[in-house]
Amino acid sequence: MVKKLSTGDITEARCTRCQEVMNHTIVAMVEEKIVRVQCNTCNSVHNYRSPLAAKKAAAPKAASATKAKGVPRVSRKDPAAGEKQEWAEQIVKMQPELAIAYSMEGKYKVNSLVKHTTFGLGIVKRQSPGKVEMLFADGKKMLKSQ
Repeated sequence: MVKKLSTGDITEARCTRCQEVMNHTIVAMVEEKIVRVQCNTCNSVHNYRSPLAAKKAAAPKAASATKAKGVPRVSRKDPAAGEKQEWAEQIVKMQPELAIAYSMEGKYKVNSLVKHTTFGLGIVKRQSPGKVEMLFADGKKMLKSQ
């Protein structure tokens, strides 16, 4: 015998905030259909999303529309690739032995070379009150400064 679900019972649903199938408490029902649920993990209240829909969406598609039309796939570029390339081009022109050590109390000039203990060599790109934007090998970082 299957237990009939009612308001206050626990059920699995796809959470819109967690983006995963989680346990939820049923908040509202229309007849025997679950309408609204509350996530037991993040406490967000949202419309009921069936956990089966998430599993079906994750299943691989047999043939995509682009392949059926014969259109070649276009690879997406890494958004940080431009920053990495910019850093590589500019760091070659600089002398690493002249880099100044990064300190939160330090003041920096635009286009000066800085040595950070975690991020390595960086180039100062922008100075604003209390912050400095630096370009490192793995992308731009906003750091504290005077």
